[in-house]
Amino acid sequence: MAELQAPLTPRLRARADQLLLTLQQESRWHGDLPVLLLDRCWLRLQEVPVRRLAQVLPPDSSGEAPELVLYRQLRRDGLGQLEAQELCWREFGRSACTAALQRFWRMQEHGNHGWTLTTYLELLARYRRQLEQGGATPLPLLMLARSDGPDPHELLWFWP
Repeated sequence: MAELQAPLTPRLRARADQLLLTLQQESRWHGDLPVLLLDRCWLRLQEVPVRRLAQVLPPDSSGEAPELVLYRQLRRDGLGQLEAQELCWREFGRSACTAALQRFWRMQEHGNHGWTLTTYLELLARYRRQLEQGGATPLPLLMLARSDGPDPHELLWFWP
C-alpha cells in the first residue's frame, strides 16, 4: 500500500489499507464514500461518509457572508473603504454588516485550523475528480490540528 505520512499505529494503518481497497471497487461518486479524520493526539481514526463531513467538521464560512463578499467586490472594483462600507450598509443594513464582520473576526481569533468552506469544497472536488477519472482513487485523510494550537488541519491523500 501507499506510504502515508501520518502517525498511524499498525492497527490504524491496517484499517486505512482496508478502506483504501474497498474504495478501489467504487466507480461512481456518492455520499457514502469515506473520508478519514485522524486525531493525532489520541491516535484515533474516524471514518466519516463524505455526505456528513461538513456536519462532523464544520468548515468556516464566515468569510463567505454576502456582506463581506460584496465589500471585497466593491474594493476590487476600485471603491474606497468608506464608500464600499456605506454601500454594504445600504444593501444589507448596518447591523447585518457588523454581525458578519464580528463572526469573521471571531473565527480569525479562535481559528478553524484553516478548514474553510473553500478548502472543504476543494477536497470534495478533488475526491470526485479522482474517482471519476478511473484508475486508482486516493483516500482523503484529514490529520486534525491540536485543538489548542495555531496549526492548520493537514489534508493527506492515501494512494493505493
